[in-house]
Amino acid sequence: MEVGLRLAVSLFELIIVLVLGGTLDDLKHKILPTEALTAAAGSVTLPSEQCILHGTPPAPAFSLHGDFVIGGSFLIHYKMQTMINNYTIKPEPLRCTSLHPRELRFSRTMIFAIEEINNSTELLPGIKLGYQIHDTCSSVPVAVRAAFQLLNGQDPVFYQGRNCSQSGVVVAAVGDSGSTSSISMSRIMGPFNLPLVSHFATCACLSDKQEYPTFFRTVPSDQFQADALAKLVKHFGWTWIGAVHSDSDYGNNGMASFLKAANSEEICVEYIESFYRTDPQSKIRRVADVIRRSTATVVVAFVADGDMKVLLEELDLDPPPPRQWIGSESWITDPNSMSFGFCAGAIGVAIQKSVIPGLRDFLLDLSPSNVAASSVLTEFWEEAFNCSLTKTAVLTKRQCDGTEDIKVLENPYTETSQLRITNMVYKAVYAVAHAIHDVVCQETENKTKCDKHSFMEPKQLLAALKKVNFTQNSYHVSFDKNGDAAAFYELVNWQKSESGVTELVTVGYYDASLPKGQEFLINRKLTWFDSGTQVPVSVCSESCPPGTRKVLQKGKPICCYDCIPCPEGEISNMTDSLDCLLCPQEFWPNANKDACSPKPVEFLSFDEVLSIILTAFSVGGAVLTVITAVIFFHHRTTPIVRANNSELSFLLLFSLTLCFLCSLTFIGAPSEWSCMLRHTAFGITFVLCISCVLGKTIVVLMAFKATLPGSNAMKWFGPVQQRMTVVSFTFIQVIICIIWLVVSPPFPVKNLTTYKEKIILECALGSAVGFWAVLGYIGLLAVFFLLAVLARKLPDNFNEAKMITFSMLIFCAVWITFIPAYVSSPGKFTVAVEIFAILASSFGLILCIFAPKCFIILFQPEKNTKKSLMNKH
Repeated sequence: MEVGLRLAVSLFELIIVLVLGGTLDDLKHKILPTEALTAAAGSVTLPSEQCILHGTPPAPAFSLHGDFVIGGSFLIHYKMQTMINNYTIKPEPLRCTSLHPRELRFSRTMIFAIEEINNSTELLPGIKLGYQIHDTCSSVPVAVRAAFQLLNGQDPVFYQGRNCSQSGVVVAAVGDSGSTSSISMSRIMGPFNLPLVSHFATCACLSDKQEYPTFFRTVPSDQFQADALAKLVKHFGWTWIGAVHSDSDYGNNGMASFLKAANSEEICVEYIESFYRTDPQSKIRRVADVIRRSTATVVVAFVADGDMKVLLEELDLDPPPPRQWIGSESWITDPNSMSFGFCAGAIGVAIQKSVIPGLRDFLLDLSPSNVAASSVLTEFWEEAFNCSLTKTAVLTKRQCDGTEDIKVLENPYTETSQLRITNMVYKAVYAVAHAIHDVVCQETENKTKCDKHSFMEPKQLLAALKKVNFTQNSYHVSFDKNGDAAAFYELVNWQKSESGVTELVTVGYYDASLPKGQEFLINRKLTWFDSGTQVPVSVCSESCPPGTRKVLQKGKPICCYDCIPCPEGEISNMTDSLDCLLCPQEFWPNANKDACSPKPVEFLSFDEVLSIILTAFSVGGAVLTVITAVIFFHHRTTPIVRANNSELSFLLLFSLTLCFLCSLTFIGAPSEWSCMLRHTAFGITFVLCISCVLGKTIVVLMAFKATLPGSNAMKWFGPVQQRMTVVSFTFIQVIICIIWLVVSPPFPVKNLTTYKEKIILECALGSAVGFWAVLGYIGLLAVFFLLAVLARKLPDNFNEAKMITFSMLIFCAVWITFIPAYVSSPGKFTVAVEIFAILASSFGLILCIFAPKCFIILFQPEKNTKKSLMNKH
């Protein structure tokens, strides 16, 4: 019931369009559903009369009787005259206008192929093929009428029985040139199992065998063309494009496939505009204005050639800013489109060019008498030479006088240097012929015998067509399970020749049969819209260089973004990076933040200025100490030296020399041995030094206390006790250092936390308790120097205790300030602070204790007497 209702509605709409002379818009998207036609085929009952008159059908553009007739449909005219019906008089027949010379060439190529087959002794020998070629006028109503005409034959009656409409019934059809009209025809022919082999209907939707079971094509599906166009756009780095397409099945489905492929390639579309050649001029103008105002430099046009001609004519009135046009195969090879100068440099995909021997001679073999016998050829002749073949000539045209020479005519009809779609027509005819051959011919005794009286069921031809597999003119022909041919495209570029003529130049190819990633190749230089060789730029945002990352702009496509520098410690090593990568722990970004470089290793090396200064002071201090020792040794018998306890003085000078030199162990790259040596040597030598000073202080105190009546202080602090004191104090520090080294010794370490951008080589303390125990013990001994304060009542000229006290105050001040400076100093300056503290305290000791005495020895020898030393004021 539902199928019957849908059939009735669809047939009613069809009758309205056909009878009343509707336009494309009247029938758009109202094609008969397949199931309805199937039901119709199985339920129609013919009346008892012998025939039903239905009027005289329109004559085909070209026809030839034969044993088997092949139908053809081409857009020989690309416009249909618009008529306004007032429903008061009978509508006029549909009229086609604007002859399409290239489509005329296609239709004539079909005739050439059939004549070539009829003259062949190998393919269909003894069989004469006929043809019935209709002009579908780029109109769905006309295409539907042509489909019914191909199904019914040329007789003005329907016959009953098996012989119904046998006169001129086609066994298969070649066409149509448009996807929309091919869809209409395939839906009508499908229920009757009549094959339709198209040369130019590329809509991917036609690969659906559930919807179009009898449709085949020699041209690749738009699914592959869309992928090729997306890869072409991506190849040149264009991520911001405009898109226009025909408002038809070809354009709508093709653009949908392209947008899907473009999305996977991360290509953004600024605008998408659709139109059709029969749309009001205001709409065409609006589409043109969008192209003019857009910011995208690249325009992808998935447009049929007839529609593109209308758009380019509108743009030509006010040429847009320079645009790089990317074209689909429908218009990129159309000579009419190539005449528009503002499209120079256009790139697109095209069907592979080919050579058909003898075709050009056939196309040019037109005499005025032959032309006059065909209304289509007459129209072509009159338009090409601007003359009239009829005696009642129009005033604006001259009478054709026979001097017209088609061989010198430059016209799309005569353009055979790059046969592309023409070869698809040629292959389609041969595919049908091979299928017929497989059904009606048999091989017997190395001979081929064909039965021209054989009754061929449509299903037989359909099954044979699915299996065809042959090569014609070096071009292979076969169909896959979807009825599609192998997808191979040439990439073409509009380039101007030296004479200034725009030529179609092949610059690469797209072969869908190759492995993924190898399908697309450009192997020749291109010319762009500005006739330059520099690839134009078409992006919403400039590419983010390495060292930055993309941040999408809110509310805009993914191709519109801002470039943000990578955060500290992170890099991006590729263009248009979405994220920044964190460098490994021992690496740091370079200045451009596009690579991780090993962090510079920092330590107090000997070749630095600071190290050289510290080394000079260290060596200088050691030399000064040695000189002092030499002076003291040379004057060891003098009162001032003897009064200073020469034994402790020399031991103090020796320990000071070690103190100066141990600072050198802090310079250079830390190692296991240097880390253990620097702290322990410093701790032990300083304790030795302080022990000597402490011993000298006690000796001074005891010496003057011993002068008091009844005092025997010196008895308890003689030379032996002095040595034992120094050894004991030093031994304690040695024990502390040994425990430190055994339990948790200092070790070299890479400090990665103080500075993020560099590595500090330093000595880890191992045990912080051990380190602070060593310093604490030194500090404890320094406190004992306060005992020297008790000696303030000593004679003024021999107040050595005051000088010792002053040196210890310097020592304590240095090491008290050392602690916060040591903790807060970063990197190698920590070591420098420690060296400075060692040198400062060492210089404090030698200058306060020994410098005054050396001055007296060298420059005031008169004071170097016992009397002078013992003199009291």
